[in-house]
Amino acid sequence: MHDVVIVGAGPVGLLLACELGLAGCSVLVLERDREPDTSAKAHPLGMRGLSAGSVEVFHRRGMLPRLSAATGVAAEDVPDADEAPAPRGAGHFAGITPDPADVDLAALPFRLPGPALEFLVTSLEAVESVLVERAAELGVEIARGVAVSDVTQDDEGVVAHAGGHEYAARWLVGCDGGRSAVRGLLGFDFAGTEPQFTGYVLDATTTDTEGLRPGFTLTPEGLYLLNPVNGYLAFQDFDGGAYDRSRKPTAEHLQAILRRVSGTGVAVDEVRAVSTFTDRAMQATTYRKGRVLLAGDAAHVHAPLGGQGLNLGVGDAVNLGWKLAATVRGHAPDGLLDTYTAERHPIAARVLDWARAQAAAMKPGPYTGALQGVLRDLLGTRDGATYVHDRLSGLSIRYDLGEDDPLVGRNAPEFRLRDGTRLGDLLQDGRGVVLDFTPDHRLRGPASRWGGRTRYAAGPARDDLGRGAVLVRPDGIVAWAGDRDPDRAGFERAATRWFGTPDS
Repeated sequence: MHDVVIVGAGPVGLLLACELGLAGCSVLVLERDREPDTSAKAHPLGMRGLSAGSVEVFHRRGMLPRLSAATGVAAEDVPDADEAPAPRGAGHFAGITPDPADVDLAALPFRLPGPALEFLVTSLEAVESVLVERAAELGVEIARGVAVSDVTQDDEGVVAHAGGHEYAARWLVGCDGGRSAVRGLLGFDFAGTEPQFTGYVLDATTTDTEGLRPGFTLTPEGLYLLNPVNGYLAFQDFDGGAYDRSRKPTAEHLQAILRRVSGTGVAVDEVRAVSTFTDRAMQATTYRKGRVLLAGDAAHVHAPLGGQGLNLGVGDAVNLGWKLAATVRGHAPDGLLDTYTAERHPIAARVLDWARAQAAAMKPGPYTGALQGVLRDLLGTRDGATYVHDRLSGLSIRYDLGEDDPLVGRNAPEFRLRDGTRLGDLLQDGRGVVLDFTPDHRLRGPASRWGGRTRYAAGPARDDLGRGAVLVRPDGIVAWAGDRDPDRAGFERAATRWFGTPDS
């Protein structure tokens, strides 16, 4: 019996497997497909944007150099670790792209410079190759060509049934995408809104493209996006999601839709690969039923507007991983696993509303032009550009942990001690971190009581943001912060809340 079976070997399932493997859990990943679909995961169809928060996850697990290399990021393009990188883009809202020069980095809360990129354009192929390699190093097993047909559970464990075989584990996590078999088999409620459009992404040969403009173009019939450098071409048809996505679209169908949406005479001559999507926005009402949990698109689906789907799944994986590992190893405090749904569900709900708002702003109609004009004016301001950038960065997330300090519940800034030690370096083994900035190292004794579950580092910081000490969870979230004269009792309460009963 494994500690955890994960259904789905996409980026979310693989990252979760790495998190569990890092904590010493035995993990089996079951993947339906025998081989990865490289045409859908490489450029241009597989192009994805990793937000600053997601890039920081790879940095804090020591995988960012590998991901940068797999993505083709040159060494000179990696930001200086002593300077906050200037945004290369501010993202977009409903196809409206603010000027990155308008982003006010000083207005963004609790940012410190570090080696993580602000934003990384990569591909599913690159992300998965790095995670597969890391999973193998951590002893994770991956079984491909295994389609789960049933899931049963009791108080002691859970069994995934597939092709006449049974795969037993103490816990099971469905990371098997928007059409999740696990979600359906367990009867998770999946609620939300139905689609307004069908979207298409093409890897195709096109001619008569003179009328197509580069970048995002909103039209009276929808939207299209052209990147002439890498041939990326995407468009949205506001058909109410009527197209049957179980059928591969023909070149004739794609050409007709593209011509209508773009208002040009573009010709689609050869289709090498195509993917479709809608703006259906749905979410599981809970992410846990007994010993079965959901993460990534299995827990929530929405339109890929602004590239937040993969980033939302990355956040699920790092939030769930350490909590499930602590539960498996028997030192989780009561209710720790329930905080996964409590923390991540509101984040996904917020992203779904962000996607719905964009669909509403793009839907063709007599008032759309007026609405878009107002949005362009707003996003052309410094405050507007900063707001969009902050929302898409993933670093504005704050979990309600019941603490007054505004740093608590946020992604921890990249604190750096004067001896050069970085928070990102300390988080690489997947444990929590106690940073003690006090001159007398007053938390050394209390922190040692959770020595197997946390790391302790002491010394003055280059910038301590006015704090005397901080407790950081394994997922990089600040669990507690003390002032210049930190309260030991407050630290111990927080450590017990998140890391369980102390060793002594």
